[in-house]
Amino acid sequence: MSQPRVPGGDENALELPCGEAIGVGELDLGMREYECDCGEAHAVVMDVHPPERFLPDFLVEVLREAIETTSEEMPEFDTPHLLGVVLEEFPEAVVAHDASENADVGYAMAWVTEFDSRRLHEVVVELVVELMEHAVSHADDDEALSAFEREMVEFDVSEFVEQYRDERDLEAEDPYA
Repeated sequence: MSQPRVPGGDENALELPCGEAIGVGELDLGMREYECDCGEAHAVVMDVHPPERFLPDFLVEVLREAIETTSEEMPEFDTPHLLGVVLEEFPEAVVAHDASENADVGYAMAWVTEFDSRRLHEVVVELVVELMEHAVSHADDDEALSAFEREMVEFDVSEFVEQYRDERDLEAEDPYA
């Protein structure tokens, strides 16, 4: 059962999307999901987790080459940018926590979602596909756009995520998972 608290009153507490609250120290670097008192599993992502948690290496490299960021602190496309896209699309389903002033936790940013880790993985892939389609549509190359759209019709996000997770063995003890 969650403990009642004044919103914003405790820097060491994080209110989850479901309304439960946990201590920020309960999140550890290897955690991908938090089994909540609400009965659901919430995906946990930290800035130290690589984007390869969700996407193959080659695609991360393509995104890094293609996407210019405006952040001086994070000049290279990385996990915070992926979670920023998720947060923008699902603002009520994601809680972000800035722990940059808290040297005790080992991470600077953490995100906890109402989704479990598998569903979050699917959401990330879906949003990256949308981002890629948007980029191709601005290329003024109707043939490239048509080819991309043909390939995406056959692309099954759930199947991709299943295969990628099997390949990465996300159930193993892996701090990068």
